[in-house]
Amino acid sequence: MDISGNVALVTGASRGVGAATARALAMAGAKVACAARATDLSPTSISGTIDDTVRGIADAGGTAIAVPTNLASDEEVEAMVATTVDRLGAIDILVNNAAITFPGDLELPMKRFDLIFAVNVRAPLIAAKAVIPSMVDRGRGAIINVSSAAALNYFPGQMAYGMAKAALEHLTVSLAAQLLPNGITVNTFRIDVPVASEGFLAAMPELDHSDWEPPEVAAEGILWMLAQPREYTGNNVGMAQLRAEHEIMRSKAVRQHIQAPGLVIESAIGSP
Repeated sequence: MDISGNVALVTGASRGVGAATARALAMAGAKVACAARATDLSPTSISGTIDDTVRGIADAGGTAIAVPTNLASDEEVEAMVATTVDRLGAIDILVNNAAITFPGDLELPMKRFDLIFAVNVRAPLIAAKAVIPSMVDRGRGAIINVSSAAALNYFPGQMAYGMAKAALEHLTVSLAAQLLPNGITVNTFRIDVPVASEGFLAAMPELDHSDWEPPEVAAEGILWMLAQPREYTGNNVGMAQLRAEHEIMRSKAVRQHIQAPGLVIESAIGSP
């Protein structure tokens, strides 16, 4: 897909991989809708707002709008898509990046379990259902679901998060099969190397972050996926594999990370 001139909607675009992806899309010539809860008027405890992201894009000469959205609300997810279409035009690219988590496994209250699934699985599905009819009419479009190594591995205290990410990856392959005849690609970008999003840094400030990649490295991989031909669809692929097979996303970490054979490193838990 040629990104230039297209309309892109990125969730979780207030910080981290979402903000970096929104910036990269805008610099590639897309008009970008940045969606998340955090705004200048209603910030969260973690730094970064969608207004920050939009200002940065505008200062660099790009086009972007802020679309405040609570992704736990079906109505707000639908309004997010409608607002984007109204202000920027039909959506060509949907990046389902937003995610939340809470610590706890069996003891996790079901209210929090439901909230994790609402944001991490239900919202991406509702957003996809809202953008797909227009994509079908035009015979083109691309959807990227951002996943985590937790989809494949158990990490203590992250059972529900891992379950949700596994469900998101199943959504990818299911939508890809259904939409293949319509020229719409659906792929998963799985974060399985350490990425220094603001949310993860705030959650684990005591760790050595010098070998973590900046979010811009992950954004490069997402744009690579979007640039592939229509035949590239239905893939659930991690950063490590993409690096090895396609020589993209060169490390920008201060200290180069050494990964032991067979070890998968979780880096996206709680990426807001």
